[in-house]
Amino acid sequence: MKKILVIGAAGQIGSELVPYLRKIYGDNNVVATYNYTPLPLELVEGGPSEKIDATQGVALNDIVKKHSIDTIFNLVAVLSAKGEANPQMSWKINMDTTFNCFEVMKEIKGAVFMPSSIGAFGPTTPPDHTPQDTLMRPTTIYGISKVAAELLGDYYYLKYGVDARGLRYPGIISNVTLPGGGTTDYAVEIYYEAIKKKSYTCNLSAGTFLDMMYMPDALRSAVELMEADPAKLVHRNCFNVTSMSFDPEMIAAAIREHMPEFRLEYNIDPIKQAIANSWPNSMDDSAARQEWGWKHEYDLKTMTIDMLEKVSAKLKVSDTR
Repeated sequence: MKKILVIGAAGQIGSELVPYLRKIYGDNNVVATYNYTPLPLELVEGGPSEKIDATQGVALNDIVKKHSIDTIFNLVAVLSAKGEANPQMSWKINMDTTFNCFEVMKEIKGAVFMPSSIGAFGPTTPPDHTPQDTLMRPTTIYGISKVAAELLGDYYYLKYGVDARGLRYPGIISNVTLPGGGTTDYAVEIYYEAIKKKSYTCNLSAGTFLDMMYMPDALRSAVELMEADPAKLVHRNCFNVTSMSFDPEMIAAAIREHMPEFRLEYNIDPIKQAIANSWPNSMDDSAARQEWGWKHEYDLKTMTIDMLEKVSAKLKVSDTR
């Protein structure tokens, strides 16, 4: 049975990945860690947890030894838009944590799940059906750190035998935890504002297409990759994965199928728009489908139905029509 450490368990993905992993591997075999942001109570009560600054290698090594960890899911990251406001902090947190995870796991030939992102691409990357292997020249500190992490994963696998694997996640949409400073945040916010106000002011322009994925697919893809037969993996740590690609007008139209009165307006954030313009419109994830059987379950229509239902219940709104 795996012994898993989840770094960044209080974040958007981590807060849902921890209970997902505990259902699969057992409550006591998944350790949730946090630093500045406290863990939700259910994560603390549901299994072991630790407070740690993962940029400190000795502290991380101590936790790994204490719990006999053999697998790390490193979800710590300062996201794209937030990172541009403080690139020095972003680089330190993103890269020091990444480096420490690989260093700790090289001693025991352990496994590291290190998510990458569509942010690893740049304006010179082919924007439509972006290939698995292509030109990558990101223009954000977040993207630069993700490319560096991908390369480090290859390095630590080839040189030290660390089982480094990862996904290039698109924008992640969740009904549980709000995002924290990413360029694709609008695709979560729009559902909350639709239910609360029947309107939303979007900070990206109409026609801005970006890849997206619903959280259930994001969680499942991580586990399926980590459980995949390593002999079949050609691209170990940087698989393109996606479920859908849409622009703000398309998500608004999907919402209007259930809320005809919903209004979409625009107030463009130039920083986020510039970042979005540098990212792909759509990714080709055929390598993931061929090498380990990736297949998404949610599209825009089915995700919208579930998001409106779940967020309405969360906000205690009984009728969104």
